[in-house]
Amino acid sequence: MQSTGTASDEPTRLADIIAPMFGGQSGWSQRLQNGVQAELIAGADAQDDCAVFGIDGPMEIVVGSDYVRGPKFQLYELGHLSNYDIGYYLAMANLSDIAAMGALPIALLTVVRYPRSLPDDDFTALMEGIRDACRQVGTPNVGGDIGSAERIILSASAMGIVERGGSLLRTGARAGDRLCVTGPTGVAASAQRYFGGLDRGSAKLPPAEEEALISAWRRPQALVREGRCLSTSGVVTSCQDTSDGLKAGVQSLAAAGGVGFVVEESALPVADIVAEVARLTHGDLTSVVLGDSVDFQLVFTVAEDGASQLSKIFADAGLHFCDIGYATEEREVRLRRADGREEELPGVPWRHAT
Repeated sequence: MQSTGTASDEPTRLADIIAPMFGGQSGWSQRLQNGVQAELIAGADAQDDCAVFGIDGPMEIVVGSDYVRGPKFQLYELGHLSNYDIGYYLAMANLSDIAAMGALPIALLTVVRYPRSLPDDDFTALMEGIRDACRQVGTPNVGGDIGSAERIILSASAMGIVERGGSLLRTGARAGDRLCVTGPTGVAASAQRYFGGLDRGSAKLPPAEEEALISAWRRPQALVREGRCLSTSGVVTSCQDTSDGLKAGVQSLAAAGGVGFVVEESALPVADIVAEVARLTHGDLTSVVLGDSVDFQLVFTVAEDGASQLSKIFADAGLHFCDIGYATEEREVRLRRADGREEELPGVPWRHAT
């Protein structure tokens, strides 16, 4: 994954690469609907030990961290992802957690560790991926840490702001609430199935479809606008992103809220490319849609009497979501097949290793 070229030291990279790339940040601000504002007083351009924000009113600060492998990141090792791509992915994975809380992102802090032999061109590409992902959601990368390590190690922390009382938590679902998701899941898992060497014989997708499939990893999106609609609606009772898979998200909302769910198989949104990869790789489509897949959609519950209000809010914003089931008092998570049969929710959710 490395190009040939010069590998300069940390001070040189700070002066020649980081400072120009992230200059001009001070004075940037983000304003909530209630008029409260957070202003960046000292960002990465100031080259201080820490970034500094000025806060001019009551709000909640949302903070989260995530880590991304360099080596051992399967599609990176196979050559399908570049250094730019994993930088972009690192930023979006963290910013998605902010979106899932209903917050406006205000900052990303990154830790980028790399072998001394990593050429400047590769280091620059990685940092450009981080920068461009931040630009895509309108928030600055305000600093962090760079330095050497035995391999590429990437970690980040994202910060956001939300109106007081507006943070979307996993707790709160009640029996009768509608269970919803912002879009199709299983795309990232399908990319791994297709590009990761799973037996598909000589069958191949057209190049345009292969590109669309790998984009789930190259250009994931943090759904900030959707999260803001959920937060400001006042009718959403719980939320999280689907970075561990849709099944894992539904199970987490159930456990946190002390409820169960019935998921309607016929209501699950399915991307055509997911169905095609499932066919090529002889996979069970519903298991792929529900299982371990880092799609960064938002899965949430909404009060039954607020569902139509939320639909209008989304429509007015040019967005949409899918109603896929409902919460129950019985603390089981079940799938209802098209013929009415109920069974355990299929698919294997991702779980952190212990």
